Amino acid sequence: MVSQSKAIVLKRFPYGDTSIIAKCFVRDKGKLSFIVHGARRKKSPKSAHFQPSNCLDLVFYYKPSRNLQTVSKSSYSATWNKIPQDFKKISYAMALVELSDKCLTENDPNIELYDELFRALQTIENNTKNDNMVFWFFQYQVLSKLGFKPDFSQADINNHPLPNPYKSANSKMVFECFEKNESYLEKNLRLTPEDRHAISNYLNSCLRIHLEGLNKLKSLQFIKQTLN
Repeated sequence: MVSQSKAIVLKRFPYGDTSIIAKCFVRDKGKLSFIVHGARRKKSPKSAHFQPSNCLDLVFYYKPSRNLQTVSKSSYSATWNKIPQDFKKISYAMALVELSDKCLTENDPNIELYDELFRALQTIENNTKNDNMVFWFFQYQVLSKLGFKPDFSQADINNHPLPNPYKSANSKMVFECFEKNESYLEKNLRLTPEDRHAISNYLNSCLRIHLEGLNKLKSLQFIKQTLN
């Protein structure tokens, strides 16, 4: 069956001499793996299309019983100009798609989470600072959209202790913004190292408890090592 949908590329790796296999978050079908024939040929536009964090319009042959779907046509549904020029933005964009890849299962649609990922990438592209805040808000949305919305009054989850989400001066204000789905970037918060640690530690703890096998993201580790 021929299908058409928007998709965000999560990862890719070579297959054979000229092709690639790409994992994509397809808006109306969830995470799917595609074989993209000829994508490694020099003149093929598909090589540029299927880079992680790219947003595409895809036409593909879909069979639920297959592990690999076949791409027929691809084109950009949105393009990023600032992200590829900024190391920090690239790293956070990679962290967004890496987290998405780890928390999604094959053939399990989640349109709301797809839209949140697209908005997060769009915000990384357009904002001038606080990319880390964009990533934290997306972590919160991942938990919420997968049925694990944080309850900040809880001290533990299934006997797994949680860090204090309000440990620092501004962390409570940030999480209150998240709960109200407000434009957290417009508040122009000046966060301290203690704020950043409290926010990230709480969200990462929740994700590790609820999503088995979700350890530290390589993209974020790379940011820390490089910027330090």
